[in-house]
Amino acid sequence: MQTPSNAPLPKPLRTQLENTVKAARDVAEKAGRAALAQLAVAEPKVPDYLDEPQRVLRRKLRAHARAISATSAQNNSVELQPLVLEVAYEHWHRMLFARFLAENNLLMWREPNDANGAAVSLDDCRDMVDNHPDMAMGAKSHWELAGKLAARMLPQVFKPHSPVFEINFAPEHQRELERLLSNLPPEVFQASDSLGWVYQFWQAKRKDEVNASEVKIGADELPAVTQLFTEPYMVDFLLHNSLGAWWHTRHPGQPCPVVMPYLRLISPLANSPHPNPLPGGEGTHSQTADSGCSLPLPPGEGWGEGATTPQAHHHNVPPEHIAFARSLRGSQTDAENLLWSLLRNRRLADSKFRRQHPLGPYVLDFYCHEKKLAIELDGGQHNEETGRAKDARRTAYLAQQGIRVIRFWNNQTLQETQAVLQTIWDALVTETPSPPTPLPQGEGSNSPPVPGYPLPHPLGEGSNSPPAPGYSLPHPLGEGSNSP
Repeated sequence: MQTPSNAPLPKPLRTQLENTVKAARDVAEKAGRAALAQLAVAEPKVPDYLDEPQRVLRRKLRAHARAISATSAQNNSVELQPLVLEVAYEHWHRMLFARFLAENNLLMWREPNDANGAAVSLDDCRDMVDNHPDMAMGAKSHWELAGKLAARMLPQVFKPHSPVFEINFAPEHQRELERLLSNLPPEVFQASDSLGWVYQFWQAKRKDEVNASEVKIGADELPAVTQLFTEPYMVDFLLHNSLGAWWHTRHPGQPCPVVMPYLRLISPLANSPHPNPLPGGEGTHSQTADSGCSLPLPPGEGWGEGATTPQAHHHNVPPEHIAFARSLRGSQTDAENLLWSLLRNRRLADSKFRRQHPLGPYVLDFYCHEKKLAIELDGGQHNEETGRAKDARRTAYLAQQGIRVIRFWNNQTLQETQAVLQTIWDALVTETPSPPTPLPQGEGSNSPPVPGYPLPHPLGEGSNSPPAPGYSLPHPLGEGSNSP
């Protein structure tokens, strides 16, 4: 039996899901608009070609359109666009949810008096439609049957008596939606965050249109521009610290029975020889000077991103080099986005980092000027011979400037985030200066890790500095945490 994966959706599959959902919205809206036009829902007069069931459905849809549109209710007219959007959304998402359920063996078919039922696949639905019409609930295709089963399981999501589900899309539109959904691999439906991305991708095009129009945000525009999906690690952080606070309040001194890697405890700091490596971000109320924590700057203070003095820090850097560095900030990788969210605003060891910082002929992924420390995140191209040669020249140049360099693979940053942060923390607190030229790998204890080598001391293991007490990630949203 398949079970949903705990891993988030990989970038290639996320991109495929995004493209599929955006294309599906275009097709579904076109299909909904055509079906409503066929029924003349927006027309004041009933066409002669409609039979009695179609006339009944038309009346239901017109009443529903007035119920969901304030404009329609006020003029007793029918505004079609809100109804088109609802028809498109409901039809596509019923199919999508049906596949989510089927891929995880959760799509259930039940006899009328059967309380348990049995899990069915899409192939089972096809067999029932083709060979057992008495079991097909009147469905004409396996997708329609799967959608009906999903709606029966989720009546609060897909209203069973809504007239929008009585609409039939034209065959060419229905086949295109089925093709889009069938082309998604099963792994998409088994990742931990796929459902969370679906609605954001559905609203993405509309959000861009609203932002580009610069119109005043009203009720129609609000859902698109405010839809943001919370990343899985943020959800885990909030969940672990909420439940962890509850546990430690009611069971002081007892270990939590559930592993919570993002749980952050403050109490051990009193005996710590070092400041807290992760001060929790701006506005933290649970930490004071007595705990040995350095408080970050209040939000809004300072002189721009990464600056520590009002003087410009791009002295003698060509303007085109600065422009290139700025362009890189808008096209960061997932690994760079994640690490930046954890380094910015002095979140790690109270050290100020800059991202995509131009220095000489190079642009550094992340740079801490006060510690003379550069952090580079590398993709697979850095493991090729030419990539390794370029990295060696880059490291040698930076070493001549007295700058230490730490390198990580992108996948190390995404999959071993805490170990990466611990390594950076150790480099920040030891402040060992770089030699004039870089040592060969393996010579000297301060050689920076290079791509392809394991992290030197995950979570403090093998480190020369004590592991961070109560170690965990900082508040991912950059807001203060009042939990213990």
